[in-house]
Formats: sequence, C-alpha cells, structure tokens
Amino acid sequence: MKTKKQIYRYLEWKSPEEMHQTSLEWISELKFVRDEQLFLNDLVRSYTLQITGLGLLDESRKLITAISNSESEADQLLKKVQVHENQLSIMIDDVDQPKMEKAYTETHRDMIFAIDTYLADYRKLKGSLFQMISKVMKKDKQKRLLN
Repeated sequence: MKTKKQIYRYLEWKSPEEMHQTSLEWISELKFVRDEQLFLNDLVRSYTLQITGLGLLDESRKLITAISNSESEADQLLKKVQVHENQLSIMIDDVDQPKMEKAYTETHRDMIFAIDTYLADYRKLKGSLFQMISKVMKKDKQKRLLN
C-alpha cells in the first residue's frame, strides 16, 4: 500500500507565541468535540427504537462505529497536541538548537494538517448523523399526526 504524500499549503513562519496560541485553540476545539460526541451518543441512544423501526439499522451502525472511531481519534489527537504544547520550550529557551527547532516546526505543520483533516471529517460525520435523526423525527411526527 502506498502512503499519500502530504501536500502542504503555504504556511507563514510562526512565532513561538503564535504556535502556542494555535495549540491552545486545538486543545479547546478537541475538548469541545469530545463533549459534543457525548451529546451525539445520547442522541442516537434516545432515538434507537425509532431508528430500528424505520429500517435504518445498517446506516445507524455505520454512523455509531464512525462516531466511536472519531472519539478515539480525538483522544489521540488531544494527547499529541498536549505533548506538542509541552515541547514548546524548545522554541523559547535561549539555547540555539536548529535541528530540534526545525523538527518542532515540522511537527507543528503536520499537526495543522492532521487536525484540519480530522475536523473536516468530523463535520461530515456529524452532518450525516443529523440527517438520519432528522428523517427519524419527521417520520415520527407524521405517525403522530396520523393518529
């Protein structure tokens, strides 16, 4: 299997303060995503009977598996970002370490790509889940109106 070569978009040079701020924003976003995933799990649980009644079981299984995978990926990314944030001292100490500083900036660039990709995939997943729940709610409302 071939690995995809990462294509980097233009990135300006960032100061250590900007990288620190970016890392803090990532941590905040990933913690929010984890909280949001708890909500999504509760949403699926609350509509389980209606989902099975409408024959959307296969679709819901795929979405539940994707949410579960997304949760574990968010946890892994959060750990990586926290480690990355803790290593920021390499950039701000007064010791000149060009190789370590270059490695840190390359890691930061890789983190930008990984987090952007994860958040885009997560938004698609969330949209798919909301569409499925919307179908279920509409069908449930129609049943109540007919009775």
